[in-house]
Amino acid sequence: MVIHLAANARVYNLVINPGLARDNFEMLFNILEFCKKHSIQNFLFSSSREVYGNSAVAVHTETEADVRACESPYTASKIGGEALVHAYHRCYGINFVITRFSNVYGMYDTSDRVIPLFIRMTQNNQDLVVYGEDKCLDFTYIDDTVAGVIKCIEKFPDIQNNIFNIACGRSVSLIEVAHLIRDSMNGKNGVIIHDNRTGEVVRSAIDITKAKKNLEYEPQVPIEEGVARSISWYAEYYSRVSRVRRMSLAPIEKNPEQIRQWRK
Repeated sequence: MVIHLAANARVYNLVINPGLARDNFEMLFNILEFCKKHSIQNFLFSSSREVYGNSAVAVHTETEADVRACESPYTASKIGGEALVHAYHRCYGINFVITRFSNVYGMYDTSDRVIPLFIRMTQNNQDLVVYGEDKCLDFTYIDDTVAGVIKCIEKFPDIQNNIFNIACGRSVSLIEVAHLIRDSMNGKNGVIIHDNRTGEVVRSAIDITKAKKNLEYEPQVPIEEGVARSISWYAEYYSRVSRVRRMSLAPIEKNPEQIRQWRK
């Protein structure tokens, strides 16, 4: 089995540089070709709730993805990716499971995704910028996402050639998330509201009924607990990074030649 989780995944970054979306598609094509060449018959592809777009539907089930709802090049890379996976199934017999993730957050993510970004900004006493006053999203803690992927692997023979929403199943206001992070960290920074940015989905509530029924998937971590866990992990992470930097500099700080070598 091949489990394909890699992607350029920051939606607005792909609006600025759509070539990153092309890379997503080409990366998937190369991996599917690898499977075909080496007769690997089982494939798991990580898609996104972005494929539902900004529709009038209140809660999204797996049947509601629509190419006309493409809000961004990132969305197009996921809808196109799903189509390519279906094509390789029909033409070359590669069985698949497609998982549609929703705003995964938690440990190990040091990117500028919204939750690690807000934690970092609060730590630095910077105001939090929310793009979209009405923005509500389904945030899924990393442990729940991993649990969903593991369920798909374990049950693959029984669920193959299917699509599953792997999410928390609860939509929460981004303003609420900003206040939750700030208050949990006893921050004094402000929360600033800007207009929604081009390409971003404003509201996304995800139906996980199918995953519950077929995978016995049951998310365990609500946003309040997930944010608390994340804050704790990042506090330890940044403390550790700071210690490593001090240790790296300490032995060489008085030796110019060693400093030059270290900088290289």
